[in-house]
Amino acid sequence: MRAEELPVPVTGRPAMGWGSDAVAELLARLDLPYVSLVPGSSYRGLHDSLVNYLGNTKPEIVLCLHEEHAVAIAQGYAKVTGRPMAVALHSNVGLMHATMAVFDAFCDRVPMMVLGATGPVDAALRRPWIDWIHTTADQAALIRNYCKWDDQPASVAAALESVMRAYVATRTYPSAPTYVCLDAALQEAPLAEPVALPAPERHPLPAPPAPSTAVVAQVLDALREARRPLVLVGRVGRGEQEWAARVELVERLGACALTDLKTAAGFPTRHPLHPAVPGTRVTASGLELMRRCDLVLSLDWVDLAGTLAVAFGQGAGPRVISCTDDFVLHNGWSKDHFGLAPAEMSISADPDLLVVALLDALNGRDTPVRDGWPAAPAVSAPRPGAESDGPHHEGELAMRELAESLQAALAGRPVAYTSFPHGWPGEAVDLEGPLDYLGHEGGGGVGAGPGIAVGAALALARSGRLPVAVIGDGDYLMGASALWTAAHHRLPLLVVVANNRSYFNDEVHQERVALQRGRPVENRSVGQHIRNPDPDLAALASSLGLKGHGPVDDPEQLKAALEAAVSEAEAGEAVVVDVRVSPHGYVGAAEGNRRGAA
Repeated sequence: MRAEELPVPVTGRPAMGWGSDAVAELLARLDLPYVSLVPGSSYRGLHDSLVNYLGNTKPEIVLCLHEEHAVAIAQGYAKVTGRPMAVALHSNVGLMHATMAVFDAFCDRVPMMVLGATGPVDAALRRPWIDWIHTTADQAALIRNYCKWDDQPASVAAALESVMRAYVATRTYPSAPTYVCLDAALQEAPLAEPVALPAPERHPLPAPPAPSTAVVAQVLDALREARRPLVLVGRVGRGEQEWAARVELVERLGACALTDLKTAAGFPTRHPLHPAVPGTRVTASGLELMRRCDLVLSLDWVDLAGTLAVAFGQGAGPRVISCTDDFVLHNGWSKDHFGLAPAEMSISADPDLLVVALLDALNGRDTPVRDGWPAAPAVSAPRPGAESDGPHHEGELAMRELAESLQAALAGRPVAYTSFPHGWPGEAVDLEGPLDYLGHEGGGGVGAGPGIAVGAALALARSGRLPVAVIGDGDYLMGASALWTAAHHRLPLLVVVANNRSYFNDEVHQERVALQRGRPVENRSVGQHIRNPDPDLAALASSLGLKGHGPVDDPEQLKAALEAAVSEAEAGEAVVVDVRVSPHGYVGAAEGNRRGAA
């Protein structure tokens, strides 16, 4: 990304003269590359320091049109890099705008440095009216239940310690956003004397928790004794080394692996030992695989209790070994801890460290022979569309047709899918590496998709890998203005809108309620359709400075539009393609998920 040029260039670093200069200096020393923000007077001091003290470099300002998008962009960046960006939020009103996105990032367990601000805490320093309504006694209370740590320091020295602590906390496993609220008066106070900055090298990240030798031996014995072990790959490390270690472990154990689309790519989906189709919820082939296994090793699988309940009900299931340290983030307000999963062994450790320890313990041991495991080839190579085909009408494309056409247009190119919409055919998901797919938004917040895509594009800008977001029309319309940031900062990005012109997920819910109550299901679309008039999604993209294509509603038109869009994105453009899709394939997927999915 090219930094925005300064009309008056900053040559050299000016003398550190203000409270906000000291905070900006520490942000630079922490090697935070970007700070996403919507300008606000509560942190005008910090904004000036970012521009006129640091020269808008490290961190470089990423300008946004909504605070929710500023947070989502930092989430997308963290999904790719595993590292935090900074986000600046304007007083209580900016934080209130951002709360849903902070919740998404918390549920997604990504690192993020959120810097808030408040009007002067000292009432004598407040300007009439505006500083009063923008000052809150306990601003962090708005998000305290879904951030990892927060503080509102009362001096420059305390602010520096808080920023340092927030950085270490957000990067410590398990990650989640942290929040430091900077008093406007503190930022704008002149420094009476030189201030000592924390040295980042003196505050290293704590080592993640590792399993003991005795626990590793127990787990390995159980895995080797099992006839049909299954590894559920959930929230795990995104690096190539961690990926290779998981594949090696599953292969050396003769186990099977299962992934889902709520979390980022964790295992190659076309590997013979990944014989089931992935989905947002466990698919029919995934349930078949689970019901055949006799031991489950969960690597921080999201909603393990719910998944086991769908697969086995209240009956006896397989032996379960669960490895996660996620419980350190659990609290009574948010129920993102899910049900209490039954487990024969519960291991408080980083799952990637358990994988490495198991591999070390396997040295010199033969791979166990697993008769009839994995499943038959018919399951490992499903017929295209087998789990998501459905009828569709003229003027609409099946989701399967969109998936196949997009695969063809992107063939041979390194791609990072930042999202898939509901109803995306799992058999079309071909993941070969940890950056191929970034997972869902975490908290189910509609509107996050565009911002996360921009953040991923920011992280991938010089990588040669094209970020591709496939999102629903509701998600696009709620978050479309986030895409202006991609155009403004010249980020290559391809956004494909699977547009069924409805909040269709809720149509399915309304149909279910109508059936339960003996009422007409034909009325399920009332208050749901995004039609009459149809929003012009391509024109909206064009108005924000992107290339816009569509609406596209036939296969040949789709092929041409996608080929053009991919070419434009590869040339450095941010591009949107509006594709009219039928909701009926989605109905089939939704019905299947109701019958058998966590």
